[in-house]
Amino acid sequence: MLETDLPALLLVDKPEGPTSHDVIQVARRALGLKRIGHTGTLDPFASGLLLLCVGRSTRLAEYFHLLSKTYSATAVLGAETDTEDCTGEMTETSDEWRSLGIEEIERAADRLRGEHDQVPPAFSAKKVAGRRSYEAARAGAALELAARAVKVHSLAIGDVRLPEVDFVAEVSTGTYVRSLARDLGRALGCGAHLSRLRRLSIGPFSVVDAVGLAELAEGSVPAGASRSAAQALSWLPTRNLSESEVSEVEHGRKIPDLADSGDEDLPVAMLAGERLVSVGRRDSEGLRPVKVFHDD
Repeated sequence: MLETDLPALLLVDKPEGPTSHDVIQVARRALGLKRIGHTGTLDPFASGLLLLCVGRSTRLAEYFHLLSKTYSATAVLGAETDTEDCTGEMTETSDEWRSLGIEEIERAADRLRGEHDQVPPAFSAKKVAGRRSYEAARAGAALELAARAVKVHSLAIGDVRLPEVDFVAEVSTGTYVRSLARDLGRALGCGAHLSRLRRLSIGPFSVVDAVGLAELAEGSVPAGASRSAAQALSWLPTRNLSESEVSEVEHGRKIPDLADSGDEDLPVAMLAGERLVSVGRRDSEGLRPVKVFHDD
């Protein structure tokens, strides 16, 4: 299959069990292409939406980190684990959850909404002194992970079946839902860990449109699970190029910025019809091509 016939972005519904790399391996076999990468991993115990960038569109992966993510999850009150999820060893337990009511749970959840500092899990890919945190944790070393600013756009408490609490959270990139469950438990004075995690969406992309892993393994890719490069970046500001501007951009030259205003922190998708020509950046002199995609 020619790369021009392949999707630039593939929406996959990862089941519980496989790693994100396992999903990539299935996609490589199904599409007959080695150059495939993801825009953000899911832990093996988690399920849900995984975005795969295909072929030269792997160069777009960094832009998806700008998007918020929505998760459905279940926290188990009364027990913390070293991984902050159900795959780890229990470290602390408490029966304080038995006296809790929905009002107290809602008040604790409200403390986690909005912007706040979050300490990442010890078993995470964060680097401390050049070493992955999970590597140190598995070796028995204790690393001090610095808290960092995260944003919880929304946190809705769902069904409460004590000690289990269901919730749906929309969070900024870099927010750990495992740690959100941990902090909810600590705010309630009983600790907690995550027992279920499913990613529902990444920005405008929904798991409802994604292809299942078994279906993908059979070589079936529904049209609804595929996006062109232009469609993959449709959530960015766009600049439609004239024929002469396409040539300028393909040679890496700046062009005038016609927008009256815009978020200068966001890149700009530069288009020729439905083709992504480049991803650019605004500056005081116009639009500067950063990544150029020539029409093969």
